[in-house]
Amino acid sequence: MKKYLLSIFALLLPLLNFAQDAQEVGIDQKIDEAFGNATGWFVKAIFYQIDFGGGIKVFWVLFPLILGALYFTVYFKFINFKGFFTSVNIVRGKYDDIDHHESLVAAGDSTPGGDNIETIAIEDHEGEVSHFQALTAALSATVGLGNIAGVAIAVSIGGAGATFWMIVAGFLGMASKFVECTLGVKYRDIDENGTVFGGPMYYLTKGLNSKGLGGLGKVLAAVFAVFVIGGSFGGGNMFQVNQAAQLFEHMTGGEESFINGYRWVFGLVMSILVGIVIIGGIKKIAKVTDKIVPFMVAIYVAASLFVIFANFSMVGDAFVQIFNGAFSPEGVAGGAIGVLVQGFRRAAFSNEAGVGSASIAHSAVKTKYAASEGMVALLEPFIDTVVVCTMTALVLVITGNVTSANAGLNDADAILLTSGAFESVISWFPYVLTVAVVLFAFSTMISWSYYGYQGWAYLFGRSKNTEYIYKILFCLFVIVGASISLGSVIGFSDAMIFAMMVPNMIGLVILAPKVKEELNKFMKAIKAKKA
Repeated sequence: MKKYLLSIFALLLPLLNFAQDAQEVGIDQKIDEAFGNATGWFVKAIFYQIDFGGGIKVFWVLFPLILGALYFTVYFKFINFKGFFTSVNIVRGKYDDIDHHESLVAAGDSTPGGDNIETIAIEDHEGEVSHFQALTAALSATVGLGNIAGVAIAVSIGGAGATFWMIVAGFLGMASKFVECTLGVKYRDIDENGTVFGGPMYYLTKGLNSKGLGGLGKVLAAVFAVFVIGGSFGGGNMFQVNQAAQLFEHMTGGEESFINGYRWVFGLVMSILVGIVIIGGIKKIAKVTDKIVPFMVAIYVAASLFVIFANFSMVGDAFVQIFNGAFSPEGVAGGAIGVLVQGFRRAAFSNEAGVGSASIAHSAVKTKYAASEGMVALLEPFIDTVVVCTMTALVLVITGNVTSANAGLNDADAILLTSGAFESVISWFPYVLTVAVVLFAFSTMISWSYYGYQGWAYLFGRSKNTEYIYKILFCLFVIVGASISLGSVIGFSDAMIFAMMVPNMIGLVILAPKVKEELNKFMKAIKAKKA
């Protein structure tokens, strides 16, 4: 660990000098502009909007995400609803005796890079983390700024009715998460040390190979790996720390703040904390997230409930606004379809169902039934979107702090709107929210570092040197993200995150029958236990 930390510090001094100079002479803006000119075509392609007229424009990436979620919901006979309580029981440990029995066939492949779909796992090497830890690790990457700022933007543009469609999208996304996370466990690699390597890279190669589409699988896996690495440095790193640093500076005095002009110090502290955690791999990450995620979600939900109950007489009217606004909006651009689009867009951007990222975290679970973790994963969009996003929306609707005049705000300013909504009832809560946002950003970064490393290891190998190179780079990007303005870089990396959906969704649709086989196998085991 000492060698690893020294490597980080050896690279810090020139980077800190650059960050300081960038703030003084505006080099960052020049870099941002040059990068934007070079990559703008990619961002425009991924976030291209189809114009349906009447002010309705829809990002094309929403169509495969929504249609895929609908398909999986029907194909698996509404598993997102029928399997909900089974999922809760799995997390509670009710089925641990059948899920971890040594005589059972393991989900995954104990031969790195092997083509065997299922093998007997090495003793005690059937995974690295528990169901609960895998869930919190994946949640830590999705529950964050999108739940706070993204909801404010959606309600600003689409009105209260956008909340209804966010909830619908959350329920549908549960089916997509079930499919991708089941596949993540089924086709994972487990090396001789018990380290798990999983995610779309592996189920695209091994899964499609089992279907006679090995060439296509290798191409899609490589493309996905490139996208997940780019997404980890940008949307999963620089964006998170940049927004957290902005809010921290605002809450500590803005231009009078002690970190004004020294945001690199904030980035340095975050970088060190991130480095300490990610050096330990998914086990260390999971030990942190299984404490941070419940804590920060509990604080946020508790504060939301306090605001809601403090204005209990307005709750009924808020739900009326949400329902009526979903189908008969008044004065909202694009009408009912526009409201639907805003709701689905923000839900998809928040829970990432269908993008494939969560399957990387879930693949590390200790289990011998792939579908058991798929069932756990379907809880993720429910917690992220149906619970947390809905709480935010209710607070905003009840307090009336968001109007169409705020529709053009960026995420950093939108966070302040949400903060103002809470402050109208809990005067000191903006300070708590600042802490929560920093925790949200931190937990997102450590989970996305794992996602990015998995893509990195797939492309460049699993040696310690390649691992340290990636982790050092990741920590350096934390400082860069906090220090300078990189709008185009962040836009590019966000586009990469949603570009992950393209190869992933192709694989999910083709491999859906394999998931059904795994589900039937697990459900038979549960029935046998009950009998």
